[in-house]
Amino acid sequence: MNDPTTSLPDQVAAIERRGYVVFADESLPGEFRERFDAGRIPVAAIRHVRQWGLQVDDEFEIPGHERTRVADEELWEISIRARDGSTYEVNAALLLPAPE
Repeated sequence: MNDPTTSLPDQVAAIERRGYVVFADESLPGEFRERFDAGRIPVAAIRHVRQWGLQVDDEFEIPGHERTRVADEELWEISIRARDGSTYEVNAALLLPAPE
């Protein structure tokens, strides 16, 4: 983890304790999922990411809509290890702790 003072959300803490994950559903492409063991995927690292929001001034001034704002977003990335040893970062929301 990047910052030891940042507390892990419950699901991410469960992933850290278990050390293995499975895909939460089939939303990721099948060819990507095939790179990993089906029963349990080793966790290589956990990373807290903050995507800063944007504020954009519009070229055309429309009363009340001069600026577009995108909110900040807090993400947790789980680095998972494929069968060939390569690692991939996946949003923690797409993973679950592997069953024991």
